[in-house]
Amino acid sequence: GKSDFSSWNPLKNSQLKGNKISGVKFSNFQVSRRRKCIPMKLKSLLSVDSAVEIEGKEGVNTGSKYDAIVIGSGIGGLVAATQLAVKGAKVLVLEKYVIPGGSSGYYQRDGYTFDVGSSVMFGFSDKGNLNLITQALAAVGREMEVIPDPTTVHFHLPNNLSVQVHREYSEFINELTSKFPHEKEGILKFYGECWKIFNALNSLQLKSLEEPIYLFGQFFQKPLECLTLAYYLPQNAGDIARKYVKDPDLLSFIDAECFIVSTVNALRTPMINAGMVLCDRHFGGINYPVGGVGGIAKSLAEGLIDQGSEILYKANVTNIIIDQGKAVGVKISDGREFFAQTIISNATRWDTFGKLLKAENLPKEEENFQKVYVKAPSFLSIHMGVKADVLPPDTDCHHFVLEDDWTRLEEPYGSIFLSIPTVLDSSLAPNGRHILHIFTTSPLEDWEGLPPKDYEAKKELIADEIIGRLEKKLFPGLKSSIVFKEVGTPKTHRRYLARDMGTYGPMPRQIPKGLLGMPFNTTGISGLYCVGDSCFPGQGVIAVAFSGVMCAHRVAADIGLEKKSPILDAALLGLLGWLRTLA
Repeated sequence: GKSDFSSWNPLKNSQLKGNKISGVKFSNFQVSRRRKCIPMKLKSLLSVDSAVEIEGKEGVNTGSKYDAIVIGSGIGGLVAATQLAVKGAKVLVLEKYVIPGGSSGYYQRDGYTFDVGSSVMFGFSDKGNLNLITQALAAVGREMEVIPDPTTVHFHLPNNLSVQVHREYSEFINELTSKFPHEKEGILKFYGECWKIFNALNSLQLKSLEEPIYLFGQFFQKPLECLTLAYYLPQNAGDIARKYVKDPDLLSFIDAECFIVSTVNALRTPMINAGMVLCDRHFGGINYPVGGVGGIAKSLAEGLIDQGSEILYKANVTNIIIDQGKAVGVKISDGREFFAQTIISNATRWDTFGKLLKAENLPKEEENFQKVYVKAPSFLSIHMGVKADVLPPDTDCHHFVLEDDWTRLEEPYGSIFLSIPTVLDSSLAPNGRHILHIFTTSPLEDWEGLPPKDYEAKKELIADEIIGRLEKKLFPGLKSSIVFKEVGTPKTHRRYLARDMGTYGPMPRQIPKGLLGMPFNTTGISGLYCVGDSCFPGQGVIAVAFSGVMCAHRVAADIGLEKKSPILDAALLGLLGWLRTLA
């Protein structure tokens, strides 16, 4: 049975030891934090390119009718696909690249295994209801070994403010109050409100908020928790922080905390998203999968095939086929067409409605979405291999650097996010080497229209400047220790991840009403659903996994695999649509 975590006290939790439940296995964690031997066949993960191409060519019959086709194999798409397959649906996932994962994929160069996107992995714990990656893997009989990260992130901020976010909540609070002793009460109250949200979310069985039978059932079982979430739904973290905190530097620190969650400041970050992330890092913790983040998508894809569903690689969807107003199939770039009862797009909403549905008029709902949200900027990413001795022995895995000026937090190239996953898993790099994955926000416009030579020169120039800042702030001698370096721009992200403008996800145009304006999974087109970071609840690994779980539940109800009530459906979907217009 499920434990009830609704009243979990974050100040009394205990450290993880070597244990496991289905879906996740914790490594005993040594103080040195350097793992020497890792019992996992890395070959199987990393020679995936050749394996999946063969897998993808066999047995996919264009004539056969599927229950659902999923466009794209990001974490959101794969969670939706596997959850549906487990319920008995026949699913086909179409992926344009040669491996699954999207922004949570990986690539290899010169003996290094690089994560494409973030290495900060939420949702991988062994308790509660928000460990959605663990649950998704367990649903298809998969588990991964993980390494607990003792520090979620180490902030290096203006006025020499240095804050380590320790896994233990009490240690984090002690550290933060030691920097702002006059704000101790405000700190406890703000993070205390985050815990109210987290505990409410963590006590519910998370399914589709667009499915009334589930929604009313949850409400009758847990009315207080549901009302708590309804209360916070239209609110932003910055407003709540300002109720309790006056110190401008502490408010700026909370902005930086939220920027990591949402790429915007606290005033524009929904309180529900802040509560989910700022507490789960202490409750379930950040846990890095042995062998790299790419193993998550690979394990989900294997589990999907085990369930009798299919995944096709090098399958670039160019059109969603509409028949009499209903989405009935897709066309891929080689001309083949596939048909299904339902189509689930893991592309961004901009790509789904702007590119895959070219001929269709934009549904009113999507017009509203595009009024409330704009595309967040993309990223410049630098993947490096460096000589290990350039890092001090107790270096943390994740760093956030903004040296001099709080006003640069959200500006292009202002804040630098750095991951060093080899601090936790040394098998990702050759002996005596570390991986540095550096990223900073960067708009696509900066890179458009440049001749190839100028484009390459600009990449080197900006990368050199960013690395120089890290050398000055954190690691003296960094530049001379570089053994391997590869720079990706927003154009790289657009090309490989098929994201309009290389965007990181949706960003509110103005100060939003919390999550009120964020659309769910259904769309204005019958039979078409969206999943991923341009759906409720937004960006981040837990958020997209949650959108995948919600989407699978709603689709399963619509194709007869879960209970549904057409009358209640119409009423609830109408009500939710009206609520979104208030944003």
